[in-house]
Amino acid sequence: MRKSIAVILVLVFLTASCLVVAKPAFSSADVEDTWASKAPMHEARGGLGVAAVNGKIYAIGGSTLQGSPPYTGGIVATNEEYDTATDTWVFKKPMPTPRMDFGIAVYNNKIYCIGGEEIFKDDSKAPLTNVNEVYDPVTDTWETKAPMPTPRSGLRANVVNGKIYLIGGNDPNVHFEPGASPHNEVYDPATDSWTTKTPMLAAASNHASAVFGDKIYVIGGLIGGPSEGLRFDLNQIYDTEDDSWSYGTPVPFNVVGEAGATTGVNAPKRIYVFGEIWDFGEDHKYSVRVYDPESDSWAVGADIPTDRGGFGIAVVDDMLHVIGGETADGIPFSADPPSIRKYATNEQYMPFGYGTVPPVVSVLSPENTNYTSGNVSLAFTVNKPAQWMGYSLDGQETVTVTGNTSIAVLSSGLHNITVYAKDEFENTGASETISFSVAEEPEPFPTALVATVSASVAVVGVGLLVYLKKRNR
Repeated sequence: MRKSIAVILVLVFLTASCLVVAKPAFSSADVEDTWASKAPMHEARGGLGVAAVNGKIYAIGGSTLQGSPPYTGGIVATNEEYDTATDTWVFKKPMPTPRMDFGIAVYNNKIYCIGGEEIFKDDSKAPLTNVNEVYDPVTDTWETKAPMPTPRSGLRANVVNGKIYLIGGNDPNVHFEPGASPHNEVYDPATDSWTTKTPMLAAASNHASAVFGDKIYVIGGLIGGPSEGLRFDLNQIYDTEDDSWSYGTPVPFNVVGEAGATTGVNAPKRIYVFGEIWDFGEDHKYSVRVYDPESDSWAVGADIPTDRGGFGIAVVDDMLHVIGGETADGIPFSADPPSIRKYATNEQYMPFGYGTVPPVVSVLSPENTNYTSGNVSLAFTVNKPAQWMGYSLDGQETVTVTGNTSIAVLSSGLHNITVYAKDEFENTGASETISFSVAEEPEPFPTALVATVSASVAVVGVGLLVYLKKRNR
């Protein structure tokens, strides 16, 4: 008996202990605004282009130049693919034209690499290019397209409504060492053609840039040549709809770097600016600035673990990767002959509010209309993978489904339906409640009345025939 009581007490103690220490499978507060180290690239590079397609990241081109004078390495065409699921890198077909500091953008799952800086071909001009080369990850092939009107490096590329906007950069027409450019040139992949749009309010190069809605945000950057080291904190906003520029709230401190935007699927929509932060008179550092375009306000994130500039940014499922980079005596873009170091580093940043955004559920059928049948199809979409889905009809208990289905034998009259979905973080999203009706079945025409009327018509018809015959006699 005592042994049984002892066993029961132990079980009770263990159960209570489990209840005390148990935690939710995911807590955003524990992981948001944090960094994690991932597998590095095979080849350390700075000034590279980084882009994501279908969950994989491509690190293209850049410079391997490093050490002290005389330097080793140079501008390369290297193309490495990173699989976020397996944390592994593989080499892919190199870019046809080796270059660095080019604009890079993704459209229709193809990567466009435009402009940049090539290897010096002579001593008479800066080695800037306007080449436009497109990479298809599916076929691992490259194709050359119509060149950009103005050769530039240090520019940024953004896609809005099927067009690629190439903004800012270093312009060889400023002076031998390129100065900041206000150019805004737009490439149409459908027609392989270029148009010129309204230039920036203030010329910039090596700025951070990202898209929010139909607007492009150009943040910070360099004014003048890179060796002049003049940085600024401007937040220039380009409206692609009316081809106009305006200013937003400046970024805290001057910044040179890159930006990535979260989409609102797994984290709230924000623009994350990664880069070298300068407060004149203070030591520089490499940090994160977070911009909310809707409130036009800034927040500060955790510093980048590995100090470096000249890196690339890619966003996969609202997780941001900071890849590659360089330092020159600890300071990127130094004017003096520096000791240069290149990085293969791949650090992943967890944004604010990651894992707190519920799924978005949209009902395609039924619609707000009247149905003549009691069998109605249920069709809906969810904007991300769901761990569970279900619907509630007329406020009744929720019915679990695995996808689109049909609802049978609905009674005539008004009905309403709401569809739910739960993601891996236990966030539940609900669709708009759809109201619809099922028509009442029409009452059958009385058969007895039909028979009576038919009989009456027959009698009348016979009588009429008899009368006509008698009259004819």
